[in-house]
Amino acid sequence: MLSEVASTYDRTAGSTRDVKGQQVLRGVASRKDLALPPGFKAKGHGGQTTPAATPWIGIFDESGERDPKKGLYLAYIFSADLKNVTLTLQQGITWLEERLGRGVAREAHLRHHAARLRRAVRRQERQGWADEPELRDRAARPRAYEAASVIAKSYDTAALPSDVALMEDLLVAIDSLRRAEEADRVWWMSDDANALEMSYAPGGHAQPVTDPLAGFQPKNSSEYVAQITARQQVKQRSHEKLVEDFGHFVAQRGYVPITRGQHPKDLVLRRSGAEAESDAEWLIEAKVVRRGNPTKAVREAVGQLYEYRHFLYERQREPFLIGLFSEEIGVYAPYLEECGIASIWRDGARWGGSSKAQEWGLASE
Repeated sequence: MLSEVASTYDRTAGSTRDVKGQQVLRGVASRKDLALPPGFKAKGHGGQTTPAATPWIGIFDESGERDPKKGLYLAYIFSADLKNVTLTLQQGITWLEERLGRGVAREAHLRHHAARLRRAVRRQERQGWADEPELRDRAARPRAYEAASVIAKSYDTAALPSDVALMEDLLVAIDSLRRAEEADRVWWMSDDANALEMSYAPGGHAQPVTDPLAGFQPKNSSEYVAQITARQQVKQRSHEKLVEDFGHFVAQRGYVPITRGQHPKDLVLRRSGAEAESDAEWLIEAKVVRRGNPTKAVREAVGQLYEYRHFLYERQREPFLIGLFSEEIGVYAPYLEECGIASIWRDGARWGGSSKAQEWGLASE
C-alpha cells in the first residue's frame, strides 16, 4: 500500500476522484489486505479541494480518538518529494488554528507538548526512532505535522522494509500511543503548567545535589482568600504544610526531598548523594485525613500511587511507594503494607510510620 501511494500520487494532478493517486488513498479505508492489529483502522488523506503537499494515511484506534483534528493518533506521512514515508505519533493540529493561528505560535506549542509526551514513551523500546519527520515542504500544514510529532520512524519508499519489520514498528508505535494518551490525559486534567515535567531526563543522569533541599519547593502553606460568588472563604493549605514539614524532616535523615518539576507527584525522595537515575526512588502521595476518618484518604492514596507508578515509571526502576497522612490511620497501616505501600503519619511533633517506613528510617525513633 505504501509503495502504491508513493508511485501513483501526483500533487499536480488535482484531488478529484478520477486521479489515480487520490483513488488509492480514498480506497485505503475499504482495503481487506492490511494486517492491522485488532481494533485499528486505516484511512488515506490526499486533500479535499486542494491536493495535499504531504499525503498521509492515518492509523486510528476505534476505541479512542478518531478525529485527526485533535487528540493523538498514528500516521504514515509522505514527504513532499515522495522519497520517504514516516510512521509518526501525531498530535491533532487543526483545533489550534483558532487560538494560535497556522504559523510559528502553533508550531511552538506543538513542539513543547510533544516534548512532554515524549517523556512518557519508553526510550529503550524505540531505538532508531527520531523526534520529527523531514517532510521537505515549507507550507503551514507540513511544518505543523513536523512540530506535532512525538516520535517518528522514516523509510525509503524505494526500499521499504518487509511487512514483518513494518508491523514490529507499528506495534512499538501503538504502545507509545497508549502511554502518550495516558500522559496527555494526566496533563490536561492538571492545572499546573509543569505537569509531567521530570527532574531527570530518561537515559541521562541527574545533577549532583549539594543542598539537600535544592529541589524541594513545597507550595505556599499559608491561608489564602478565595472569592466565591460575592462572598469570601478562608481556605486551608493543610496538604502543602504536610509535604513541607515532612520534607524538612527527611532532609535531616539522609534523604533529598524533591518537589520541583514532579507534578502530579506530591513528593519524591532520593538518598543523599544519589546521582544516577537508576538509584532508588521513593514516591510519596500526601493526604489530609478529614474528621478523623482515614478511609477516603487511604483509598485516594492507593489509587494515585498505583496510577503514577504505572504511567510515570519504567518497570525496571519502579519506585518504593509511601502514603503520607496528616494523622494516624490505624488499621489501614498493615493493610497498606500488604499492598506494598508504606505509610507515615503526623504524630504531634513526631512522625509515626509502618514497619517498612521505620526500616527506611523515615519515621521518628
